Amino acid sequence: MKFYLLLVMALACHISYAQNTFKAIIKDDKTHLPLAGVSVSITALNKGATTNAGGEATISNIPNGSFQIQFSYVSYFGQNKTFTFPLRDANTATEIFLEPQSGELAEVVVQTTRTGQNLKDIPTRIEALPQEELDEKGTMRPGDIKMLLGEATGIHVQQTSAVSSTANFRIQGLDSRYTQLLQDGMPMYQGFSGGLSLMQVSPINLKQVEFIKGSASTLYGGGAIAGLVNLISKTPANEPELTFLLNGNSAKGVDASGYYAQKWQHVGTTVFTSYNYNGAYAPANTLFTAVPHTNRVSVNPKLFLYMNDKNTGWIGINGTYENRFGGDIQVVNGNADNTHQYFERNKSYRFSTQLSFTHKIDTASSINVKNTVGYFDRDLAVPAYAFHAKQTSSYSEVNYVHKGNKASWVGGANLWTDHLTALPPYAALGYDLNTLGIFVQQTYKASNWLSVESGLRLDHNVPAANNNTNGLFLLPRVNFLCRISEQLTSRLGGGMGYKMPTIFNDQSEERGYGAIQPINIGMLKAERSAGVNADINYRGVVGDDAMVNINHLFFYTRVNDPLILQGSTFINAPGNLYTRGMETNAKILMDELGVYLGYTLTNTNRHYNSIVTPQSLTPKHRLNADVTYEIENCFRAGVEGFYNSSQYLDDGSTGRGYWTFGLLVQKMWKHLDIFINCENLTDQRQTRWGNIYKGTVTSPLFTDIYAPLDGVVVNMGVKIKVM
Repeated sequence: MKFYLLLVMALACHISYAQNTFKAIIKDDKTHLPLAGVSVSITALNKGATTNAGGEATISNIPNGSFQIQFSYVSYFGQNKTFTFPLRDANTATEIFLEPQSGELAEVVVQTTRTGQNLKDIPTRIEALPQEELDEKGTMRPGDIKMLLGEATGIHVQQTSAVSSTANFRIQGLDSRYTQLLQDGMPMYQGFSGGLSLMQVSPINLKQVEFIKGSASTLYGGGAIAGLVNLISKTPANEPELTFLLNGNSAKGVDASGYYAQKWQHVGTTVFTSYNYNGAYAPANTLFTAVPHTNRVSVNPKLFLYMNDKNTGWIGINGTYENRFGGDIQVVNGNADNTHQYFERNKSYRFSTQLSFTHKIDTASSINVKNTVGYFDRDLAVPAYAFHAKQTSSYSEVNYVHKGNKASWVGGANLWTDHLTALPPYAALGYDLNTLGIFVQQTYKASNWLSVESGLRLDHNVPAANNNTNGLFLLPRVNFLCRISEQLTSRLGGGMGYKMPTIFNDQSEERGYGAIQPINIGMLKAERSAGVNADINYRGVVGDDAMVNINHLFFYTRVNDPLILQGSTFINAPGNLYTRGMETNAKILMDELGVYLGYTLTNTNRHYNSIVTPQSLTPKHRLNADVTYEIENCFRAGVEGFYNSSQYLDDGSTGRGYWTFGLLVQKMWKHLDIFINCENLTDQRQTRWGNIYKGTVTSPLFTDIYAPLDGVVVNMGVKIKVM
């Protein structure tokens, strides 16, 4: 009996000895930071584990022998390594370094939510354009972000002047007043400057662009009914940078810009300057300028402070002067006569300051303070009148952020001030509007497969002192992230928003403000909204090395009591405005080849007095495709195509659908890039299909602009990278 007992004990010891444990720490090959969520698997044994927040993973009960262990992580190059068990040092964790993929499918950390999380871990649906794609767009149109936004699904850039090239952007079919354009999380391009904003921001100064489509009211205020776009500026890196860009195009345009960045131990700086010139351009001897005569100078210096491990911040100044002169080409060229008299001149000056400061309480918590003060002076003149106004606005915020393993919190308060002074005879259009808001938002990881983000905002609006109407708005919002598998996720969310009445929208921009009556806030209701969206996303590897990301989104938003311009007076429409539709995006990265496909279905309708009519200037169908071949830091070539379906116009007619195509070739060396880009190769122009005005050349009444006016445009240039 004792013999059998000893035999059993010996066998048990042998079996125990044969069961091994594998410990690993997975890190980023470039930053050496630990990676959470990496899959570690032994296919032959059907065993696996996932790394924790410290990048650690453990697989137990491994028998003796040689086994291949796979390390895989989305947007990183995977590794397969063979280990022989028992290991020589079983108690020491093996370090594995994964190389990050470059390009559009790389991991993206977003800033719009304040928490600095990875894009894939956030319940709110956020899209981001990373540095690589912005570099490409910067060579296509370095002077503004009009093209950059217009190529995104669900976003439509609408030209608001036929001769001055001013434009706004619409998200999911809703007017531009329902969107927010932010820079570094602060509003700088609102109100009177809206029609010029897209034309006065350069993509060359940007590190990343983040989109939220649908209600984003919790953190940024009720005006983000349709969504927001957050422009993230470049910051100094460990290596200094000095870059110059020179560009010219066939539409008589020239762009010159410079960017300098350097970081020392306790301070850093970035300086961006640009000069943009365009001669008056009217293709094919058309009567009016498709591109106005433009002179613009911009300067944007920033100082970064790294006081210690707990305190950092930056301050910046933004100054822009622009003179934009469009209209009858003879008038713009100095040959006005009794017949040729029409012109539009926009002289504008923008000056703003920005401040951001962060104090880290501990490794998980921080307090953040930010402020921007903006001054915008715009003089708009046409033959019949001149409208000159000055807008002074400010935004201040203090917030507290706590990032935990299960729950993260953002809470705080912000104050908006908006003051418009219009010069006589339009002084009555001036107004004051102040908004105080408090907000709280929590992201809670309920389980490995479910995360919930819920938020609540309370806004108190105080209009001008001569009105007795105050606005108090409670705005809830909730989003869910469901991790169906490692590759498949789904998001569902919704929220509420509002918009206080002002004179600034697409209609008043198109009419030039001269014939607009003042708004009596006490007689009008705030526009209120509710919206929902749901998506499903696949992100993974197909075949040997094809990185694939496919996203499909459904959306619906309803706006009650929308503000409309009836004659020269703003009123609340008797009914509602609603938009619904879907977006599909597919991105495929195969070694040097990248393919992007996008489709947007937008069905936006006005429901006034029980009568349903389509929203004007909203294409129901939009397609975009982009194929790029790129050898990193060596060569890039791409071709793209866009389709806009027919659009309902304000006069009851329908504008035709059209395709446009573009081509880009870029050669890169260590210190020099050379590029050539062609846009609208098939010369799709609205002026080819008919007149864009009614009445006489002397006093034209322009129709809706729904298609390009400039036709084929070729630009080429160089980027000089001194360091």
